[in-house]
Amino acid sequence: MPGVIVTNPPKADPEDVEALAGHGTATVGEAMGRTGFLGTHLRPVQQGVRVAGTAVTVLCWPGDNLMIHAAVEQCGAGDILVVTTTSPCADGLFGELFATALARRGVRGVVMNTGIRDTAELRAMGFPAWSAAVSPQGTVKATGGSVNVPIAIGGQVIRPGDVIVADDDGVVVVPRERARATAEASEARERKEAGARAAFLEGQLGLDRYGLRETLERLGVTYRPYEEDGS
Repeated sequence: MPGVIVTNPPKADPEDVEALAGHGTATVGEAMGRTGFLGTHLRPVQQGVRVAGTAVTVLCWPGDNLMIHAAVEQCGAGDILVVTTTSPCADGLFGELFATALARRGVRGVVMNTGIRDTAELRAMGFPAWSAAVSPQGTVKATGGSVNVPIAIGGQVIRPGDVIVADDDGVVVVPRERARATAEASEARERKEAGARAAFLEGQLGLDRYGLRETLERLGVTYRPYEEDGS
């Protein structure tokens, strides 16, 4: 299979990436209109970690991690490696040795739409990882693929230089040209939620704060005492 390694793709502004790093995936996804989520199948191997960085994308053949080796050279400080395969694969394409090389280059984490291994070692070294599977099954290095090309995970397209935000809830992609607007919208959403949080601590109900009683009435939902319900 012929492939391509694209060098020096455009990336989101580092200031916008850092601004997005201050928000969770739920906030960022909502700020983009409930888009960008890469799917429930990608789960963290650690807990309590939130990262954001610019994507270095990798397309591998199943059971083959040759292109991850090629991608390491293209990674730099502030990046997140994002890997998928040409067809479904749960083999352990990534482990401690890759993480060691990437950490040396300032990479902030990895997102694997395939398998990962050495999870205890990854947690011990503090290298964040999200994956679709955990497997000790090894791989070969025999088939060409591509680095820094658009890839698709969970129905979302990830381009090199897009922003990846990942935490305990999952992984979200922010198109690089929308990074600043999304960071600003995320901040506005956080301020709005802070107001709601304070109101709820005072005892206000969401039914009243969000005007949902009128919604219930419009939908024909009624209140009825238990004694009259007959159930």
